[in-house]
Amino acid sequence: MNMVKARILVVDDDEYSRWALVERLTGEGYETVEAENGKEALVCVEQQIDLVLLDYRLPDVNGLKLLQKFRSYDPSIVVIMLTAYSNVDSAVEVMKAGAFHYATKPFNLDEICLLVGKALETTSLRREIRALRKDAAHKFGNDLIVGNTDVMKKLKSWITKVAVSPTSTVLITGESGTGKDLAAKAIHHNSTRFNKPFINITCSALPDALLESELFGHERGAFTDAKQLKRGLLETADGGTVFFDEIGEMPPSLQAKLLRVLDDKAFKRVGGTVDIRVDVRIVAATHRDLRSLVNQGSFRGDLFYRLNVLQVKMPPLRERCDDIPLLATFFIDRFSQEFNKQVHGIDPEGLSWLQKYPWPGNVRELRNAVERAVLIATGNTLSVEDFPVQPRPMDSAENAKIPPNGIDLEKLEHDLVIEALSRTNWNKTQAGALLGLNRDQIRYRIEKFKLQKS
Repeated sequence: MNMVKARILVVDDDEYSRWALVERLTGEGYETVEAENGKEALVCVEQQIDLVLLDYRLPDVNGLKLLQKFRSYDPSIVVIMLTAYSNVDSAVEVMKAGAFHYATKPFNLDEICLLVGKALETTSLRREIRALRKDAAHKFGNDLIVGNTDVMKKLKSWITKVAVSPTSTVLITGESGTGKDLAAKAIHHNSTRFNKPFINITCSALPDALLESELFGHERGAFTDAKQLKRGLLETADGGTVFFDEIGEMPPSLQAKLLRVLDDKAFKRVGGTVDIRVDVRIVAATHRDLRSLVNQGSFRGDLFYRLNVLQVKMPPLRERCDDIPLLATFFIDRFSQEFNKQVHGIDPEGLSWLQKYPWPGNVRELRNAVERAVLIATGNTLSVEDFPVQPRPMDSAENAKIPPNGIDLEKLEHDLVIEALSRTNWNKTQAGALLGLNRDQIRYRIEKFKLQKS
């Protein structure tokens, strides 16, 4: 950091000690700022300060209290405490307060310089981490929930308000592909928990027994293959956010255990007898009507009401068609960069097709369609021909089946889904992989075509 002239604040009421430190540090190539009391130091620290050499006893304030004020102003600031007391208790007190290290008076200037060099490395690292966290918050914040329609502006505003309450549970609802996972990340990264883990658990992705072990962990010997203790995802997420995607698919036995986590902030590992306590925020999402599931007896009513403290409803893409050009451009730029292609937009005819299509798979389906189009595109601008399965207009029953190339896309889609399901013995995840779709998109098409396993 010498090359960029690190700024060091020297706070000491002893004029000689202050002069000696400033002279040596200036000679080492650092820029120095001086303060002889706490009041002056608080004014100085408002400048860009990389390191503070702070006297333990000042005429107007205790050095430890001043240290805490520095840290509240700038958590990345590093402090070396200067003290005339070298006993163990004082050293422990200084380190507990958050000081990087301490030096006893009369101090050795060579040793001080070594400490300063190490401390500045810590400052640099802390600021780099803070910048990365800020970048992560931007990456998963509202800026990546693309849309300028009124409904999306209201949604972003609501997500920001929801994020401010870092303990309240959140239920995100909406059709598959509307971006519920992105909303959950935005809530986490805009909250005070942003620097703690964000754990995503898809309730439909794992068998019941495995899901329980993954969620709560297990004790050694809890079952045949439990050869050692395993911490669950809830423990891993302590202090952060746990996102339960497809919460409607959670088995009843786990629903009861999750309810206890919400009520008591505690659970037991599989095979365990001791309560594990955690501080986590629960965010859940579902494309299903949980009230109907409660009425059917497949979802606990008490869990539903406990989850539904704050609700975020993601609108389907067909209700914000004016966002399609913006979304299409966003995905074209993203995948052009990823695939190293020079695709810069979509022609008017192609954009018209995109805006007429109902997008049953919502933003996810649009993203997948643009990804495939960019990948196979031979020109710099996408057109209708670049989409493997061309969009179906909403305003014409005839055009809905027969686009300009004369292919019956509805029948083609039907046949492809049946073929994929047959090849995978109706494994929805594997069938989706064959077609470049996910499980929810395959499930939608099974319902759409009223398909049944023969």
